[in-house]
Amino acid sequence: MTETQRRGDIGPPSSDSDEKSTLLAFLNYVREAVTAKAQGLDDGQGRTPGVPSGTSVFGLVKHLTAAELYWFAWAFEGADVEHPDFSMDLSEGDSADSLLAAYLGAIERSNEIIKRCDDLNHPCARAAGKGGAVRSMRWVLGGVRSRDHGTGGRPQRREHSG
Repeated sequence: MTETQRRGDIGPPSSDSDEKSTLLAFLNYVREAVTAKAQGLDDGQGRTPGVPSGTSVFGLVKHLTAAELYWFAWAFEGADVEHPDFSMDLSEGDSADSLLAAYLGAIERSNEIIKRCDDLNHPCARAAGKGGAVRSMRWVLGGVRSRDHGTGGRPQRREHSG
């Protein structure tokens, strides 16, 4: 990937309208940042750990796909989906295209669920997370953005790509 192909940080959203739109704008901001980091990487670049924890860009994308499915489809909506694997371990069949397609598909599904929610206080259909608590859509929107896209306090960087 060349310097001219990289998308620089576009900065946080300037949205300051209603609460739901603002929360979604910030969530989309971090989603787009992750997608931009992963797009254009070859298999070697995407699988190479970029931080001392061993996290790779592609592993992070796989984890974030699971987070989207878990919090929005499984927990909030109560959909009958397989409980996702949060592992960042990659299989031989995981490719940039397949991982990004799954992530973008999960985002699309999540956004449809968010769109249908008229009340940010609406509780999740299932108790979820380490505490096993029933959270609200407000919490899920804020929590997924800060916790999962920050990988639980372990931010991913593209140290290996210059």
